[in-house]
Amino acid sequence: MSTTNLYFNNYGNFQEQSLIEDLIIESIKIYGIECFYLPRTMVAEDNLFGEDVLSKFDNAYPLEMYIKSSDGFEGDGDFLSKFGLEIRDEMVVTISQRRFGEEVEVGDTTEETGRPVEGDLIYFPLNGKTFEVKFVEHESIFYQMGSLQTYDLRCELFEYSHQQIDTGITTIDAIEDDLSGDMLFFELLDEAGNSLTFESGDKMIQDGFRVETADKSANNEFFQTSSASFIDFSEGNPFSEGMGW
Repeated sequence: MSTTNLYFNNYGNFQEQSLIEDLIIESIKIYGIECFYLPRTMVAEDNLFGEDVLSKFDNAYPLEMYIKSSDGFEGDGDFLSKFGLEIRDEMVVTISQRRFGEEVEVGDTTEETGRPVEGDLIYFPLNGKTFEVKFVEHESIFYQMGSLQTYDLRCELFEYSHQQIDTGITTIDAIEDDLSGDMLFFELLDEAGNSLTFESGDKMIQDGFRVETADKSANNEFFQTSSASFIDFSEGNPFSEGMGW
């Protein structure tokens, strides 16, 4: 026997739940912005640390999102640390659970959970930046009329670390093209797309490959050239101490 009032059904009326969900979707479509959602594909997951340094992103789904951080980016912002200038912008976006299920295929979500997962990416077209999902709150609006309608995604500016990004969208794929420092990204291919190799089996790399091409802050060539004038590791001076042995 129910202990609540039998004449009022505040948490089990399907029509009311659908109406609220429709209104939320309509509101997000009016006041939100179209972003791209990139599910992460795990390549070599470390079961001990629960991370994957070889993640790849093969799909980008357009999805309307409401920006809850309307007054500007949250987080620590821009500051100068011992590692140089760091930008730690954060934001919170709201998406509809139903619309996410309609646009993003379950098999493409991380671990096939059918919902947003930490580690996925969001491309934000207003400033052309990519954000990484750090936390997914699925109970932001606590069971309104007995159901859940939205996800709140807390996102942080994405720090690229040589992941594969091949979504078919030029603007997004340019992240890998501009920032990748992987030598194999500059390997020589034949007309069929096969790698050209030396007799030793090593792959042929374009002569113009430079670390500075990918990492603007790198000074590899400068240090290598400058050190040649005062560092000597020859047989007569194995420890480069300026004296013969």
